[in-house]
Amino acid sequence: MIRVAAVGDIHLSPESAGALRPAFDTLGDSADLLLLAGDLTRHGTVEEARVVAREVAGLPVPVVAVLGNHDYQSDRPHEVTAVLEEVGVTVLEGEGTVLEVDGTRVGVAGTKGFGGGFAGRSGGEFGEPEMKAFIQYTRRCADGLAAALRRLEDDNCAVRIALMHFSPVPDTLAGEPLEIYPFLGSYLLAEAVDDAGADLAVHGHAHLGTEHGMTSGGTRVRNVAQPVLGRAFAVYHLPVRTPPTSLVAETASAAALRR
Repeated sequence: MIRVAAVGDIHLSPESAGALRPAFDTLGDSADLLLLAGDLTRHGTVEEARVVAREVAGLPVPVVAVLGNHDYQSDRPHEVTAVLEEVGVTVLEGEGTVLEVDGTRVGVAGTKGFGGGFAGRSGGEFGEPEMKAFIQYTRRCADGLAAALRRLEDDNCAVRIALMHFSPVPDTLAGEPLEIYPFLGSYLLAEAVDDAGADLAVHGHAHLGTEHGMTSGGTRVRNVAQPVLGRAFAVYHLPVRTPPTSLVAETASAAALRR
């Protein structure tokens, strides 16, 4: 069983420095990794990024993150990313990373994602260039997520997790005004998860939403925005999938050759 701690929308600033560190220091007892689902800062400044970095530096578990819209506000996402990476955080955008947890390969694929809406109530790549660009950007995020998840499958990960900021499903937006659903997520993200496969999808962004949801393909979705969780983080337990028989046979053959 893999224990996944996750939280998003922590919106740290110099005024909130140290607020989460006492809880994060306990992660070694309750989790195998920590996922940060974007909106780590208030305004995306380097100063705020340094606050986040101090909050998660040297934790007893690996930390994997995506950025959120707030982290782009000051137009310095690359600098925010660099500050986090300096303390060992893996920041993903259309990429994946593989972690070894007690001999189990755990893969995390990540993207910020974007809006556009959901089935029957979504925007399309039609009309003005601005509208086309809006949906095309979401599609690029979704395509990057799907490609990263497929690479994790090729890497023989026994557990695969999709990490994003924007929501892939409307289920976890329940509680938000219907009028803003198109700005909170997109069905394209759910299609990416279902097409490529994942054991869990995690997102933030919807402060008034609901924690539990599911894609039409049956993947569990969790909204881990801190205002929704009401605590420092949530922990989800994921079973380890048995590798395909062919992989077991290849591994056994390789071991025999080494003898």
